[in-house]
Amino acid sequence: MIPVQGYAGRKVAVLGLGRSGLATAHALVAGGAEPLVWDDSPEARARAEGEGFTPFDLTRNSAFDDVAVLIVSPGIPHLYPTPNKVIARALELGVPVDNDIGLFFRSFATKDWDAFDQMPKVICVTGSNGKSTTTALIHHIVEEAGRPVQMAGNIGRGVLDLDPAQDGEVIVLELSSYQTELARALTPDVAVFTNLSPDHLDRHGGMGGYFAAKRRLFTQGGPDRCVIGVDEMEGRFLANQLSVAPEDDRVIRISVEGKLEGFGWSVSARKGFLSEWRRGRQVASVDLRGMTGLPGSHNHQNACAAYAAARTLGLNPRQIEAALASFAGLPHRSQLVGERGDVRFVNDSKATNVDSAAKALQAFGRIRWIAGGMGKDGGIAALQPHLGSVVKAYLIGHSARDFALQLGGTPHEICETMERAVERAAAEAEPGDVVLLAPAAASFDQYPNFEKRGEHFTALVAALG
Repeated sequence: MIPVQGYAGRKVAVLGLGRSGLATAHALVAGGAEPLVWDDSPEARARAEGEGFTPFDLTRNSAFDDVAVLIVSPGIPHLYPTPNKVIARALELGVPVDNDIGLFFRSFATKDWDAFDQMPKVICVTGSNGKSTTTALIHHIVEEAGRPVQMAGNIGRGVLDLDPAQDGEVIVLELSSYQTELARALTPDVAVFTNLSPDHLDRHGGMGGYFAAKRRLFTQGGPDRCVIGVDEMEGRFLANQLSVAPEDDRVIRISVEGKLEGFGWSVSARKGFLSEWRRGRQVASVDLRGMTGLPGSHNHQNACAAYAAARTLGLNPRQIEAALASFAGLPHRSQLVGERGDVRFVNDSKATNVDSAAKALQAFGRIRWIAGGMGKDGGIAALQPHLGSVVKAYLIGHSARDFALQLGGTPHEICETMERAVERAAAEAEPGDVVLLAPAAASFDQYPNFEKRGEHFTALVAALG
C-alpha cells in the first residue's frame, strides 16, 4: 500500500467504492487521514462496511463541512454528459476534486528514496487501443531483465494498492482518459501514447475533449521521455508540441504505417520487422513475425511502444527481443484459446469498438468472424475496407440484425447467441481458418463485461473437444 501524503488529520471524501475507491480509502487511513466514503450502490456500501468503513452520505447538504478534497473513482462522470450530483456540489463549494492517480503521484516518493542507489521510475501508458497489452508487455520486458517491477492502474491493481518502491524499481501504469482527465498531479518519468480513435465521446464532450484528456499526461507533468504513436494526426500534433525540433530525442516517435526519417529517435515496424533509428542511423532491428503472443500490425505497434519505453530504461535490444518473444499475450486480446485440426480459435473480446476490431481483422488470413453485442454509434459500417479476409460472419447480441445490414456482400448468419455462433463457425470451418471473436461492440446486452464474454467463448471452444 502507498500511504497517502498531505492529508494527515484531515477529512477526505471518497466517492465510488469499487477496487480503486476502497484502495484509496485504506491508503488514506494509512496516511493519517479520515476518509468519508460513499457510493450510490447499496452493494458497494455493504462491501465497504465489510472492510471496516462506515459509509458517509455525501449527498447531504452539510457533507463537505471541513472536507479537504473529494476523491472520485474513474467511472463517475464529473462534467459530461451530466456531472454526478456529489461532484457538482463539490465544484459549487470550491472543494478540490482529484482521483487516486493524483494521490499516487503526490505520495509515491518518500524519504526512504534518499538511500537508494537508483531512483524508481514510473512509466504511464495511455491511448485508445493497445494500452493494456503495451502496459503488460513493458512489465514483462522489465521483469525478464531482472529488475523489480509492478503494474497497476486500469489493469490489475489500484495504484494506491501498490507496494512502496524498492531501489531501482519500475512502476508501469495503464491510464484511461477518465484517469488522466481528473488527476491533479501527473508526473511520470516516461509517458506512452499508443494511438487515438473515437471512444467515450459522450463522457468527454466530443473528440477534442477526449484527446485533451489524454494529452494532459504529457503536458501536465513534463515527463523526461515521451513515446508517441504518430499514425494519427493527433499523435503527430502531440509529438510536435513536445519536441523543440525533429532531432529532439526526448520524443520517440513510433509507427506501423510508414518510415520515420529525420527524427532524433524513432521505432517503427513494417512487414513484421521492428527497426530502431537514432540520429539518422539504424541501431537495432527485431523480427516480430514468429512471435505468437504479438500477432498483427496492432500488436506490432504495441511492441514498438514497449520496446521504446524499455530502451529509455537502458535495456539493450537483445534483452528486449528475447522478452518480446516470450510474451504470451493478454487474455481477451488476440488470445489463441484453442486449435481443432488446422482451425485456430482466437479470443479478442476486448475489441469493443470498430478500430480495435479492424486491427484484429487485419491480423489473420481466412476468418470466420463472430461479432455483435451492444453496438456503438455508426455500427460496423467503417469496417467495410477490412472485410476482405472474412469468409463468413456469425452475428450475436442486440445489434446482430443492424450489423447484418452493414456487411454488404460478406456472407453472414444471424446466430443471436455465442453458443450458436461457436457451434456454426466450428462446423463450417475449413483447415487454415481462424474463428475470431472480435465483437466490435460492447458486451452489456448479454454479459456484464468483455472478460465474461471472452471466458464464455473460451469455454465453448474447450467443449468442442
